[in-house]
Amino acid sequence: MTSKADWLKDRLNGRGDAVISDGGMGTQLEKVGVVMHGKVWSGEAVLSNPDAVRRVHEDFIRAGAEVIITNTFAAGRHVLEPGGLGEHVAAINTNAARLAQQARDNAAERPVAILGSICEWAFQVAASKWETPEAVGESVREQARLLHAAGVDALALEMCERVEFSIATVEAAMETGLPLWIGISARRHEGADEIATFDYADRSLDELVRALAKYPAMVMNIMHTPIPDVAEALGILRQHWNGPVGVYPESGFFNMPNWQFVDVIAPPALTEAAQGWVRDGVRMVGGCCGLGPEHIAALCHGLKRDGAESALREG
Repeated sequence: MTSKADWLKDRLNGRGDAVISDGGMGTQLEKVGVVMHGKVWSGEAVLSNPDAVRRVHEDFIRAGAEVIITNTFAAGRHVLEPGGLGEHVAAINTNAARLAQQARDNAAERPVAILGSICEWAFQVAASKWETPEAVGESVREQARLLHAAGVDALALEMCERVEFSIATVEAAMETGLPLWIGISARRHEGADEIATFDYADRSLDELVRALAKYPAMVMNIMHTPIPDVAEALGILRQHWNGPVGVYPESGFFNMPNWQFVDVIAPPALTEAAQGWVRDGVRMVGGCCGLGPEHIAALCHGLKRDGAESALREG
């Protein structure tokens, strides 16, 4: 089943129910037994375990996801080259998009959009040639072109945290002409007086949002953010952004290269939180790291979408 971005834009702008996205791709791969790479996390899985990647996408679609995000969060050259996989940048991104398309063909009974994940994040590249906005921008430009050529419907810019890197990422991705999702990650650090970006206690969330809100995104998301911190992050986002807003939080914690499935929120509790977000005007809800198909099925059921009862049983 093919999909265009126009229906997604209409839904995000208020025509019908809130959109349901998928859950955490990399962490679900780990949960089903895929070994994570010590430097590029889930980035190698497209080559090492393509069938598992396809099946996880299918599981999310069957749970009710209307949007699936490619397994390319850690697949930019600025991540893969320091991890010894620079020669595979094109193959990983192209095949990731194809696996998502195959999963949609196999499992979708409704329109499903495929978004290409791109991130400024990299593991332990400090003092390397990649730790500049200009270098990351070039990496993103290459990755965005590959994903565009492979046929994704839009690009999901995920885990924006550092203003200068995030701007370079957005501007490079915009060159494709594809619609953009911009995802901002935040949390309140221990002992801090105010919320900051997820990995950087000294990075102002307000400054980041103000910088990114000037770009023409399809939706601005609070993503990979602990659920207790979502409301505060949404409040700051709405001070500067008047367009559609989405939420896909994380649950658990990361100890590179493995996600720690500790105190992961139960699907009913996530659904209860999501109901509040949707009542408050959020137009897209899903999950990030730690949240699997059972969470997406519960969201579908709790947000009373057509076919939700069936999706919940399958999940």
